[in-house]
Amino acid sequence: MAAAPQWSYERAWGDDEEEGEQEEAQPRWSSLRDSLIFLIDCSASMFQEEGEEDSAFHKCVKCVHSAMRNKIISNDRDLVGVVFFATNKHKNQSDFKHVYIFQDLDVPGAQMILELEEIFEEDGVERFEEEFGHSTDFSMSEVLWNCSNMFSTCTQKLGHKRLLLFTNNDDPHAGNINLQRQAKTKAKDLEGLGINTELLHMNKPGGEPFDITKFYQDIIVIPEDEDVTCLPDPAAKFEELLERVRYKEHKKRTLARVPLSLGEGLEFGVGIYTQVRETYKGRKVKLDARTNQEVRTITKTVDSETGKFLMPSDIKKVQTWGGRDIAFENDEIVEMKVFDKPGLVLMGFKPRTSLKPYFHIRPAQFLFPDESVISGSTRLFSALLQRCLARDVVPICRYIPRKNSPPKFVALLPQKEEFDDNNMQSTPAGFHVVFLPFADDLRKLNFEDTPRAKQDQVDKAKEIINKLKFKYDPMSFENPVIQQHYRNLEALALDRDAPEEVYDFTQPDKERIDRRAGPLIDEFKDIVFPEGYTPGAKPKRKTAAATAAEQVTEADIKRMAQAGTLGKLTVPVLKEFCKQAGVKVSGNKKQDVIDAITEHFQIE
Repeated sequence: MAAAPQWSYERAWGDDEEEGEQEEAQPRWSSLRDSLIFLIDCSASMFQEEGEEDSAFHKCVKCVHSAMRNKIISNDRDLVGVVFFATNKHKNQSDFKHVYIFQDLDVPGAQMILELEEIFEEDGVERFEEEFGHSTDFSMSEVLWNCSNMFSTCTQKLGHKRLLLFTNNDDPHAGNINLQRQAKTKAKDLEGLGINTELLHMNKPGGEPFDITKFYQDIIVIPEDEDVTCLPDPAAKFEELLERVRYKEHKKRTLARVPLSLGEGLEFGVGIYTQVRETYKGRKVKLDARTNQEVRTITKTVDSETGKFLMPSDIKKVQTWGGRDIAFENDEIVEMKVFDKPGLVLMGFKPRTSLKPYFHIRPAQFLFPDESVISGSTRLFSALLQRCLARDVVPICRYIPRKNSPPKFVALLPQKEEFDDNNMQSTPAGFHVVFLPFADDLRKLNFEDTPRAKQDQVDKAKEIINKLKFKYDPMSFENPVIQQHYRNLEALALDRDAPEEVYDFTQPDKERIDRRAGPLIDEFKDIVFPEGYTPGAKPKRKTAAATAAEQVTEADIKRMAQAGTLGKLTVPVLKEFCKQAGVKVSGNKKQDVIDAITEHFQIE
């Protein structure tokens, strides 16, 4: 007879929720690498300076430099390349004239950062212009062909492939219909290969408007949610250009593509996107001390009684119920997790006001139509969004993101599309997926009654709040811990004497606060705090003897004095009582203190 297997038990539901959260944070194609080529125009117009403003070329290189530094922090596996065109020099695989591969597709590193810094440092642009020169004889078709070759010859497995094209020339092949036709044909070829070309256009010299319809509307890939007429105005300042580069360099990735069911036989496809995700420091890598090579960690499960290695089939999971450990097979665990097929199911509508701030249990996601799931989804999605905005209601849905995920209730908060002063989209149209708590998640807290503020104190506090109001934008606040960590690494990698200083924007601006609300704050202190009180001062800590003396009442001391048992108390407690009761003690010995207390109560 075969011996019974030695089962090892784990808790059935131990870390399932945490595993689900980690799975949601990772894109489904995390094994693939994003690739991005910065394509920079080097025509003479890009080097023209107007007043104290830097040239367009100088701004472009600084933006690429900033984007690479951000890539190292946010997506250190992505590949980035830099290509110049309209130069006299050329360097590329196909020997195309006037196309220079400055940096081939690679993971951003110290050498790439230093090479870019050499260009925009003092007199760097002038040296670059002298070395590379300008040319109007380039072919945009060959420029795009070269970028396509860079993607196709890359040895890494690529996911998204994109080109960001910087220029202030709206008609590079003016009057040459043949070159225009070739460029448009090649642009369509790139789109067929899954390569997205996006335009980052800037103001032309002299303030002339940049007309995208002359050439580039047939070159770039217009996203499904945008239109040529909705493209932003040309960037005039470095900050505007940098903001657009950061917006473009992040590819919109769907967390999941699921159907949204409005009823039996009526559903449309939607994509779920993550808008907010906490940034962490890069993971630690263990290296072999002898070879400096990365080591691989292998985990094995061992039976604590026999020391035998256990296979996955030897392990069961258990759930304790009624004092018993109920064992489950892995197949049973998987089957019990399946509630229904993934998707969103409409349960009903509620007024927007019923969505309370304290319902927040995790960051919201974002909902957008997806034609790849069901054709015609955009039209039905738009109709639902417009009616929800008009009636000021939120759809309540049951949400299952993937097959083994538990169901959640969510509220779809509608949001209309908005544009800023530069005609750049500031908020997209769609629904915020707000996760709602279950009844088990809510806690009823009992607060003790505390003194209520008087009306004049409340009014003074309102004045202070009105003076210190400001428009909050999370893009204005970088995590100082993350930034300092990577500045230190950057300083080591680039062999700098000291890391670049990081300004901590989480610190309050005390000078501005005092300037705007200083007198009001002083008045508030006068009417709230008692005279002589110093806000922020640490209260004096009571000694152990004082605490013990508070626990022993005067009646207890008198009763012990009458019974002759004061000797059971410690000297510090006896002295603390004498101090509080005003009893004078002639000596320092314990008996002297006891005699003084006995005389105080007039006990013979």
